[in-house]
Amino acid sequence: MNPHTKLISYLSLLLGTTITISSNHWMMAWTGLEINTLAIIPLISKSHHPRAIEATIKYFLVQATASTLMLFSSMTNAWLTGQWDITQLTHPTSCLLLTTAIAMKLGLVPFHFWFPEVLQGSPMTTALLLTTMMKFPPITILFMTSHTLNPTLLTSMAIA
Repeated sequence: MNPHTKLISYLSLLLGTTITISSNHWMMAWTGLEINTLAIIPLISKSHHPRAIEATIKYFLVQATASTLMLFSSMTNAWLTGQWDITQLTHPTSCLLLTTAIAMKLGLVPFHFWFPEVLQGSPMTTALLLTTMMKFPPITILFMTSHTLNPTLLTSMAIA
């Protein structure tokens, strides 16, 4: 991989993480998550092995689905309450959709089957990034909205 491409990918990862962690608006948080997703894709597929390409496609499809759910959750909440602030997630349907989206992004129990396969198809340094740095933005969103999320759903996901 070209060193400039690798540098741009790593800087984009830092930028996306910083944008998501420091945002209070749903659109900015979503933008940061999308920057992260698009920045990690060249790092997963850099070996051009069929296993790496398969891991890249699985990662992209799961992350795109989770991002769509998160965006739909925020739009539903904004439509019903008039609030685009992350801490003002109050509608139960929006909370359920956001919990599902964050669980998909993190690879939590009901949605975890994609994560080991993506890790197996990734190089070691990229797998390290996937298991550490790529988890910070969704966990930050989970912490910012934790006071309104369904505790029964979170507990059952933790037990499972």
